[in-house]
Amino acid sequence: MTTITVSKEKIKKQGGVVILPLGEYQKLCERAVPAYYLKGKEAEELDKLVETGLKEYRQGKCKTIKSLADLD
Repeated sequence: MTTITVSKEKIKKQGGVVILPLGEYQKLCERAVPAYYLKGKEAEELDKLVETGLKEYRQGKCKTIKSLADLD
């Protein structure tokens, strides 16, 4: 078994420590982000928007920007 040492000072400074198995941590992260499911017209509109964006990307119409100030 591996021993993990964490200083009491660091624990006090950060307000505590949590140790979880990796699988449980991943499930916790997944539940932290809400999932939205669209139906009907909203779903179709989003599908068209994504399809158009991917088509423009493949055609090379997208450009790389370094900040939002670079947008027209």
